[in-house]
Amino acid sequence: MVCSRVTLTYLSEEQRRAMTTPPERLFCRDTHLASARDATRTWDILIIGGGATGLGAAVDAASRGYSVLLLERDDFAKGTSSRSTKLVHGGVRYLKQGNISLVNEALRERGRLRENAPHLVRHLSFIVPNYDWWEGPFYGVGLKLYDLLAGKMGLKPSRWLSKDKTLTKLPNLNPEDLRGGVMYYDGQFDDARLATHLAMTAHDHQASLVNYCEAVELMKEGDLTRGVVALDKESGERFEVRAHVIINATGVFVDQLRIQDEPDQEPMIAPSQGVHIVLPGRFLNSDTAIMVPQTDDGRVLFAIPWYDKLVVGTTDTAVEHPSAEPRPLKEELEFILTHAQEYLEEAPTEADVLSCFAGLRPLVSAGKGKRTASLSRDHTIHVSRSGLITITGGKWTTYRKMAEDVINEAIGIGGLEERPCVTMELKLHGWCEPEGDQIIDFRSVYGADLVRVDALLSEDPQLADALHERLPYRGAEVVWAARAEMARTVEDVLARRTRALLLDAKASIEAAPRVAELMARELGRDQAWIDEQISAYHELAEGYLCTISS
Repeated sequence: MVCSRVTLTYLSEEQRRAMTTPPERLFCRDTHLASARDATRTWDILIIGGGATGLGAAVDAASRGYSVLLLERDDFAKGTSSRSTKLVHGGVRYLKQGNISLVNEALRERGRLRENAPHLVRHLSFIVPNYDWWEGPFYGVGLKLYDLLAGKMGLKPSRWLSKDKTLTKLPNLNPEDLRGGVMYYDGQFDDARLATHLAMTAHDHQASLVNYCEAVELMKEGDLTRGVVALDKESGERFEVRAHVIINATGVFVDQLRIQDEPDQEPMIAPSQGVHIVLPGRFLNSDTAIMVPQTDDGRVLFAIPWYDKLVVGTTDTAVEHPSAEPRPLKEELEFILTHAQEYLEEAPTEADVLSCFAGLRPLVSAGKGKRTASLSRDHTIHVSRSGLITITGGKWTTYRKMAEDVINEAIGIGGLEERPCVTMELKLHGWCEPEGDQIIDFRSVYGADLVRVDALLSEDPQLADALHERLPYRGAEVVWAARAEMARTVEDVLARRTRALLLDAKASIEAAPRVAELMARELGRDQAWIDEQISAYHELAEGYLCTISS
């Protein structure tokens, strides 16, 4: 498996030092919170929002040498950034929209991310199955253009496959009326794990980041925004933070802060909900994904092998009021199951769904009446009269370019010394050289940190015990998450530091008591905290169970 046998020959001098880092240099919330509470300090850049955009901006700014503080209301990647289709891709459907510049930019960024985080990103082959005579030539030409745009950042060239070769690659594909397929290549990743490693990369470059710390009020000096009142949601304490420039990177919630800044602002965001279901891997039984270019609502549908499961999605449903914990609608689940049944030889049912999840896309509004499926994924940067910078739109694949653009803007607005962006070739925390182009597994996503995770077994051999018979995680991953990855709740561990909630929601509920006990021991919590965490997680995880018929 990728990076499953990490040796020191693969690591830089900095990474070797990191493996022996003393406890006080771990990614520890108490240390970062203390920095945030320092009333004598004025930060160069304050970032509000700890999803892909905010974390990417923190890495960019900190790696340039600016003093950076990031505040996240909940947990890092709690929202949209942990609920994606798990693809690092140019966006085939944007070719149809004619947005060549977005596809071109995304393909370049795909290549950079593969180089900078090979422990988290891998190549994945896709097949577009052809059931009508015109589909092969039509999609074949489009995907050749996709290859051309990728240029030297390309993976492997697309090609047409016969019916027999298509079924060899996808043995569980519905063979009725199948004519063949077009194969192409894109990237796959673990979104929440990448977010965690971005946070740790920013920490490595001396940024301060605090989860469960909300910016509840903007502070102004004259007409300019110069800080926030922050609320530590764990202690209930409020404190002031001052900065030369503030970036609003709160995803689907950016309008809330914008309207607080200037109440007469028109909303920027037209949120769109995308839903996925997770099935046992036997439904695909392949390491090649299926891409359906056109569904009833105008979206692309994917059936993607991810770890040892199958992720199928996504939908496109306009949402009027964004929620921190969106839930799949009954009709969305029915839509996905219906389309999956058309393409998979074994038709999945509600009873087969291990988990279902919803994410909200921060699409930039194009006015009333515009369908969200046709809105662009380009990012937008807006500067208010008070100097508050808002960045929204975009997608995971282009997070690095978004960060570069917004920090370039922040330098001018904040009157900071100009320093060049260095993230094009910046290796992310945990980087290690892969052993060939192999799959990403549950252990390899730790990269160079895997040595340190396994070292926890010398403290307590029982940490090698599995959390649940249907989950691949051990107690060691829980302790590492609490000690070195700023996990504060059972949800943080089961939903984002591991992906247990998405892989098997019911099994994760059954594992929650063990996780709570391990975290309580590590964080110094009592039995009341354990009981509250188990109850809260059970309530949350029930929303990930597929309940169409109930």
